[in-house]
Order: sequence, then structure tokens, then C-alpha cells
Amino acid sequence: MPDQTQAVPGDAVVRSWVERAPAAWRSYFRLARLDRPIGTWLLYWPCVFGLAVGAGVDHRGFLSKGQDWLLLVLFAIGSVAMRGAGCTYNDIVDRHIDARVARTRGRPIPSGAVTVAQAWKFAGAQCGIGLLILLYLNWYSVALGGLSLVLIALYPFMKRITWWPQAWLGLTFNWGALLGFAALTGRSLDIDLVLYGGCFFWTLGYDTIYALQDVEDDALAGIKSTARLFGSQARTWIFLFYVLALGLLAAAAGFAFHATAAVFMLPAGLHFLWQVRRIDPEASESSLRIFRSNRDAGALIAFGLIVGSWIPPVLSAAP
Repeated sequence: MPDQTQAVPGDAVVRSWVERAPAAWRSYFRLARLDRPIGTWLLYWPCVFGLAVGAGVDHRGFLSKGQDWLLLVLFAIGSVAMRGAGCTYNDIVDRHIDARVARTRGRPIPSGAVTVAQAWKFAGAQCGIGLLILLYLNWYSVALGGLSLVLIALYPFMKRITWWPQAWLGLTFNWGALLGFAALTGRSLDIDLVLYGGCFFWTLGYDTIYALQDVEDDALAGIKSTARLFGSQARTWIFLFYVLALGLLAAAAGFAFHATAAVFMLPAGLHFLWQVRRIDPEASESSLRIFRSNRDAGALIAFGLIVGSWIPPVLSAAP
């Protein structure tokens, strides 16, 4: 019989460094999804977007102050910790469902590598790291960060009660856009809400792609998703979500910096188009590969916002 402590989830990165970690830690690293860093990137990039747009409100280029660099590092650490805590909590709640889905039955809890009690302690430790980082920020950001816990707590149950769990994930996973903006400005404005909206539709698109892997298993387990809801029209809906995402992200860049800054979202838009053209609902490996490519989409958005914060407008407002 195989050693369950060595069970590798079906969607894990092949030959990840986690496989070479000490056996006592390996299952915890997998529980925190350290062998699947894409989720951390997707949690981190909206934080960077919020920071860049927040700098624009201060009428300066992002990364022009030492504080910007420090916040980049703190949000990176926080993203690793809170993504790990969220995944651990999600796996605790979903342990019985995960045991019935081919892609997830190798996860640490359903495979028996980590007990539920051990998982709760691990989740608490990761939340503690996130709290320490949050307390470094201004008090408005601390309060804003606390509100996100409601979204995190309810997320695992959404797939049981709505066909749109991806929408709830969009609200949850992109809270960093609001938090990054607040970390620099100490408040919320219309601009960061527009940015948040753009990130929301981005998540609706990429998480629908992710859910295409599990359509058959989810149907057997009674799990709802936008991939199941859209069926053969999934590509059309994903295209629509990406158009809305690009439009709102470009609007956020224009509002934060200047109208011509919106053009720097074009590379991200081309990447979205590439994703849509490559979608094959019948090929789960293709869906996973396209989903993971959103790490690069996030990098392109971040690059566009950072460049937009530094490049002067092509068209001057002066007569």
C-alpha cells in the first residue's frame, strides 16, 4: 500500500521543491499549496495593483519611495501566509468532497496525511503571520483586512448553494487591491473600487477556466460552478469577463494616472485573448496550463500600472 504521507494531488507542480522537503513538513507544505504557487501569485498581484494605483493618487511614480518596496515585501509574505491559511481552512471544510474528486483526493486531509486537528492548528499559525503583517499597516487597513475574514469564512460553502462560487472567489481573492490602496492612502475611493471590479471579472474568467477541469467530477459530487453553468458557452462567457476586466483595469489606470496610461493595459488584453483562443473544455491539462498562465497576466497588469505611474501623458491637458 502506498504511503499516504507521500500522496501528491493531481494538480500539483511536477518535481516541485516540496517533494524534496523533509517528510515531516511535506504534507503541511502541500496543505498550504506551496507546491502550487499560482494561487499565491493571484492573491499577490491585486495587492501590487492597489499599491500602484494608491501611488498614483499621491501623484507620484510607484516604487519612488522606500515604503513602496517594503510594502511589496510585506504583502508578498502576507499573500503566502493567507493563501495557505485559506487553503487549509477550505480543505478542512471540503475534506469529504475532496475525497470523491479525482484531482483532489490526494490532498493531505482526505489522504490521511494530516488530521483535522493538525490542520486547524496550522491554519491558526498562518493567520498569526498574516495578522502581524496587517498590524504594521494603518488602522483603516487593519479594519479593512478584518472584513475580509467574512468572505474567507463563507467561500467554501458557496459551491454548495450557488452556481457562481467563482464570483465569491472574485470578491475574496481580490481584497488585496483595496488593501494595497488603503495601505498607501489610508482610505477608499472610487478609483480602488473600479480596480477591484476589474480584478473581480479577471477572477471570474480564470477561475471558470480552472473549474473546466472538474466538470464531470463536480457533477457527480453535486458541486456547482460557472463552468458547469455555462457548459458549451464557457468560452464566450470567459471572453466577456476578460473584456470587462480589461475595461475596468484600463479605467483605473486612466483615473489614477492619466488617460493615456490606459494603453499600458494592452499587453494584458492580448494575453487574455490568447487564453480565450486556447481554451478547450474537453482538455483538463490545457485548462490547468491556461489557468496558471494568469501569473503572467497579473505581471503584465502590474507592469502596465507601474509604467503608467511613471510615464507622462502623451496628450497634455493644457491648451
